[in-house]
Amino acid sequence: MNEMRAREVLAAAGLPGGAELLALGENAVFADGDLVVKVGRDATLHPELRDRAEREVAVARWLAASGVPAVRSAEPGARLVEGHPVTLWHRLPEAVRPAEPQDLAPLLSLVHALPAPAGFTLPRRELLGGVERWLRLAGDTIDPADADYLRERRDGFAAAAAALAPHLPPGPIHGDALPRNVHVGPDGPVLVDLETFSFDLREHDLVVLALSRDRYGLPAAAYDAFTTAYGWDVRQWDGCAVLRGARETASCAWVSQHAPANPKALTEFRRRVASLRDGDAEVRWYPF
Repeated sequence: MNEMRAREVLAAAGLPGGAELLALGENAVFADGDLVVKVGRDATLHPELRDRAEREVAVARWLAASGVPAVRSAEPGARLVEGHPVTLWHRLPEAVRPAEPQDLAPLLSLVHALPAPAGFTLPRRELLGGVERWLRLAGDTIDPADADYLRERRDGFAAAAAALAPHLPPGPIHGDALPRNVHVGPDGPVLVDLETFSFDLREHDLVVLALSRDRYGLPAAAYDAFTTAYGWDVRQWDGCAVLRGARETASCAWVSQHAPANPKALTEFRRRVASLRDGDAEVRWYPF
């Protein structure tokens, strides 16, 4: 997502072009007074993005009705502005401190206790579904052999994940359960970034922090605080390595899309792929 294009979409939607940019990634996120505005990528090129934006708003309304602390939508649906999905959200109060892994655990417990929502359907967690799109965006910047290697891993882990026997009953999940998707305000922690909500193995939500511990430098004590608060360590499950491998594959491909415009992304992509090729589970990865 390009900031200039995102601001053009804001203006076309009748929103202030001078809004403060908060984040630029899969979406451009702006703050304007009491509102936060998310501008998605061009849905004419990726039609699934409009459905995802509509579903994120539906998830927010469902969580509000279910009593789960989460960001609240400011409109009943998504707008489509010049081909881009645009959603409006109530701005949260300033954070009182950074979120920690143990803040995430009770929120996940609430989500994992919910039945499937009525009125709309949550998709499966297509963790590997974006791999092809991200690799295509990377283009010739990355080694074609690396792209083919990740496609082969994607296919292998997709098949292995489909055959897993879960320890927990499947149900609603956040889909990207990291402390960065928790906001700790004056009234306590709330979930944000709801666009990956799915109905799938609940272990998906727990493997995220296990991988953070192993790859991204999350201290063991912080991880242990999370598992204690949640009540179970997913690393005790036989299927953990499969979901971890799938997530590693997706994470490599995700970084690749930034390589054409950012040399640091290319360096990180090469580091990650090399560690997978070498079977070295201890090489440190860096968030991007």
